[in-house]
Amino acid sequence: MSVRGAILGRHLASLRELAFREGAGIEVALLWDPAMDRVLIRVRDRRADESFVHAVAGPDALEAFYHPFAHAARGRIGGD
Repeated sequence: MSVRGAILGRHLASLRELAFREGAGIEVALLWDPAMDRVLIRVRDRRADESFVHAVAGPDALEAFYHPFAHAARGRIGGD
């Protein structure tokens, strides 16, 4: 794991999960970062062993949760 990945992993541990769903090997989590007061989407493809996290504007959070790949090109902050 890279240094960046280790830092991101510690940060993700402090987040609060607001919603979670899984289907076809894809996991999507809606997270809240209380320290920064921001909403994030975490997407993990278990089949490809890849993941990414991106910030989402509060009003767009549910849309991003249900359509995470539509938002993936914007606001990406990390991944495997």
